[in-house]
Amino acid sequence: MFPIEKLKDLRTPFYFYDTELLNRTLQAALSEAVACGYHLHYAVKANANPRILAMIQAAGFGADCVSGGEIQAALDAGFSADKVVFAGVGKADWEINLGLDHNIFCFNVESIPELQVIDELAAAKAQTARVALRINPEVDAHTHAHITTGKKENKFGINLDRLDAVLDTLAGLKHVQLIGLHFHIGSQLLDLEPFQLLCDRAKTLQESLLKRGMRVEHLNFGGGLGIDYEQPDAHPIPDFKAYFKTFHDYFPVAPGQQVHFEPGRSIVGQCGTLISKVLYVKEGSVKKFVVLDAGFTELLRPALYEASHLIENLTAPTHEKVTYDVVGPICESSDCFAKDIQLPQTQRGDLVALRSAGAYGEIMASQYNCRQLPKSYFLDLL
Repeated sequence: MFPIEKLKDLRTPFYFYDTELLNRTLQAALSEAVACGYHLHYAVKANANPRILAMIQAAGFGADCVSGGEIQAALDAGFSADKVVFAGVGKADWEINLGLDHNIFCFNVESIPELQVIDELAAAKAQTARVALRINPEVDAHTHAHITTGKKENKFGINLDRLDAVLDTLAGLKHVQLIGLHFHIGSQLLDLEPFQLLCDRAKTLQESLLKRGMRVEHLNFGGGLGIDYEQPDAHPIPDFKAYFKTFHDYFPVAPGQQVHFEPGRSIVGQCGTLISKVLYVKEGSVKKFVVLDAGFTELLRPALYEASHLIENLTAPTHEKVTYDVVGPICESSDCFAKDIQLPQTQRGDLVALRSAGAYGEIMASQYNCRQLPKSYFLDLL
C-alpha cells in the first residue's frame, strides 16, 4: 500500500491518500445506495481537500455542508448547487445569502429563529427557500459524547416537544417551503441498532405530519456509519450494504418520496494516512517515548476525542517489540497519540504511519505553535 521509497523523500509530516481505495469506496457506497433508490451527499466537513472533493463530485455525489466556506468549496469543486444541502445550528446571514444566491437544494433548519431569518432574507431577494426541519429524534447513538447529536440535551435539531410550535410558525411564513425532514444522531456508529430506532421515530413523525395534512417529500437520515480504526487493512471499506439495508428494511418509503444520506467519515476515513518521522526516542524514568514530528496540529482526534488510530513503523529494521508512548512535539500534555503500545524497536528517522486519518485529519489541522500546515500527496500522482 505504501510506496515507502518514494515517501522517504518527502518532507514530513504530510497526508498521504490512497486514491485507488477512495474510488473503490465511492463505488461501493453508490452501488448499495442506488440499489435502494437513495441519494448521497458527501459530508464536506470530513475532508475538504480540493482533489478529494473533485473525485467525490466526479463519482456523482451531492454535498452536505455546515458552513458558507464549505458551500463555496463544494461549488468550486464542481458540485451542482441543486445537490447541495446546508445544515448547522448557527448559520450566519452571509452564509444563508450565499445559499440563496446559488439556489441550493435545501437548508436544514434547526430552530424557529433560524426559520424566521431565512424567510426574511429570502423575502429580500424575492425568493422562496426550500427547507427541511432537522429533528432531534432523541435517539442515543451510544457513541462518544463529543460526537453524539441526537439526544435531547444536544444543541442540534428541533426537540420533539417543540415541533408543533415550529410547524405553526412555518404556516405563517411566505418565503420558505417545507420539503422534508432531516436527522443525524451521531458519528462513528458500528452498531446499526440506533439506526433502526431512528427509522421507527421517523415513521412516527411522518404519520403525525400526515394527520396535519403535511406530506414529506424528502427524508434525510444524515450519516454516522463508522470505520474500523483498529484493523483498517482488514476492513478498508465499511459495510454499506448492511447500513443501507437497515433503512430499507425498517423505513417504508412512500410513493414519490426521496431518501437522502450524508456519509463523510465512511467515505474518506480509510484512504488517508498521516505520515511522520521519529525525531527522538526518549528514555524516561518509567516510560519510553517515541517523539514524532507530527502532533495534534496534524491529527486532533486523539486529543479531542480520546480516539485511537493504528500506528505503524514503516521502516523499522527489526521486529523486536518495545512498549512506547507515541507523542508529538506540541507544547501540551494532551499531544499524545497512544500510550503503552507495542512497536518494533524504533529509532530516530523511522517513518511512522498514523492510519485512518482521511476523515477529520487534514480538515482539522491547525497552526498552533506557529506550525506550518502539512502538504498532501496522492498515490496515483507519486
